Amino acid sequence: MLNIIAACLVITALLAYLNHRFLGMPTTIGVMAASLAFSLALIGLDAVGLAYGLREYEESLLRSIDFSDVLMQGMLSLLLFAGALHVDLSELKTYRWQVGVLAVLGTLLSTVLVGFGMWLVLPLAGLQLPLMYCLLFGALISPTDPIAVMGILKSAGAPKELELVIAGESLFNDGVGVVIFSLLLGMVASGLTPTVGQGLELLLHEAGGGLLFGLALGYVTFRMLKSVDNYQVEVLLTLAAVTGGYALASRLHVSGPLAMVVAGLMIGNHGRALAMSDTTRRYVDMFWELIDEILNATLFVLIGMEVLLVVFSLHELLAACLAVAVTLLARLLTVGLPVALLPSAFNLPRGSWKVLTWGGLRGGISVALALSLPAGTERDTLVALTYSVVVFSILVQGLSIGYVTRREGLRR
Repeated sequence: MLNIIAACLVITALLAYLNHRFLGMPTTIGVMAASLAFSLALIGLDAVGLAYGLREYEESLLRSIDFSDVLMQGMLSLLLFAGALHVDLSELKTYRWQVGVLAVLGTLLSTVLVGFGMWLVLPLAGLQLPLMYCLLFGALISPTDPIAVMGILKSAGAPKELELVIAGESLFNDGVGVVIFSLLLGMVASGLTPTVGQGLELLLHEAGGGLLFGLALGYVTFRMLKSVDNYQVEVLLTLAAVTGGYALASRLHVSGPLAMVVAGLMIGNHGRALAMSDTTRRYVDMFWELIDEILNATLFVLIGMEVLLVVFSLHELLAACLAVAVTLLARLLTVGLPVALLPSAFNLPRGSWKVLTWGGLRGGISVALALSLPAGTERDTLVALTYSVVVFSILVQGLSIGYVTRREGLRR
């Protein structure tokens, strides 16, 4: 395990250095692009016999890492907490129903639209998938990743309210998407279709239980932080709350991602304002910023390297192009269109619907959920489709979202 961690950190550090020194891209996008280019180069060199065992080493490293387990049971809790820690709750309350509508209804509608859309268009690429697997693809691809796009929006000077809505939606739709995916996967595994009442009950238990557990966890941690004034202890308490809280949420069968978001919002607002000294606040912010940056860089490097393990056929390449189009259309219909048609209700600057549509990047959580599917031809197809959509969204949408923001004249 130590060798695996060391290898991942060394590769990530070297690629981050190369990106900062020569490419100048946002860190997460730059390290993924470099990782992907390096892996594709190894495939080409191996084809002509010049890889000298490097491809085999990289493949063995990747096979020794359970990507789904590492992200879902390790990185995700830390990343969601770190993201929520710096969201201003007083500002988020102003857009609470907009974020709620986009995160909950938007994710549900996107799951249905993408699922049925893929079921209809896949035969055009010569592929057939059962409807339930198409809906599973819709559930795992609908959650968006705020990490790569937030830095670009800030550098482009995007309005604060637009950043807030994108960040809030992404933080909460991760948890909603995981709950929907788990519900559909249970239906596929059991072969039984639950009633509407059973589905709503499970959704309420997972999502509602996660929100309540996050509130309790955040409150207990807040009280403990308030009772001491020692930045080493307080940083350790926040770390324990995340790791221990996520593990306990899994045991209670409630949504760990939603619990981490709620706990992060509480500690990042009430905790920072009422329970921390200036010194503690500075160290807590620095600690979680570093955790966020290191884990995100490592995660995106792993995504780039995963191309070695993804098998594409000609039919799947065509299906991947269709999947990109379907997911973008679903994003437009579930997020862009409501914002465009109801500008006063969403209270966002004119043209925001284009940024919200194009800025819906997919990330590691989609790849992790796809890799968690049971082995079979359906899993292989969904992994290839998911990987293609994620790479397109990060490299193409991520690198051009700043241009879209500036073209629409959106300035802070």
